[in-house]
Amino acid sequence: MSTGWIVFIVVMVILAVITGVLIFLGKRYQKKNEEQQEQIEAAKQTVTMFVISKKRMKLNEAGLPAQVTASTPKLMRRSKLPILKVKIGPQIMNLVCDAKIFDSVPEKKEVKATVSGIYVTEVKGLRGKPVVKEAKKKGFFARALAAAQEKAGAKPVK
Repeated sequence: MSTGWIVFIVVMVILAVITGVLIFLGKRYQKKNEEQQEQIEAAKQTVTMFVISKKRMKLNEAGLPAQVTASTPKLMRRSKLPILKVKIGPQIMNLVCDAKIFDSVPEKKEVKATVSGIYVTEVKGLRGKPVVKEAKKKGFFARALAAAQEKAGAKPVK
């Protein structure tokens, strides 16, 4: 056998081992995620709250309870989370928002939200109205491209 074949076989074995490990870890992560979703569903409550502000910030800067910061893994403490500053009744508190709905949460408005502990999972407008997503602003290059196309007489790209 030539050295090229030996290198090829070694690389293929390493790739097979890595694939097996990733499949195993993926299944484990999926089970853990399903268990967490069941716990969230069991503890959810509907609450009326006024959203003061929303930001993506580090867990340490978010002003969450010390128990939450202590129970999170060290790698997650440095990552930015979607945080909502809300007023529920007379109390002002910070809540962690689901990343999927963070962009659709309106600021400075009263909403009905489904909350599980300090985790916001769903937001509806008051009186059951659906929350309308805010339109994203066009970036500098998109505006410049639209202006150039408008001058050239072409249809602007949306």
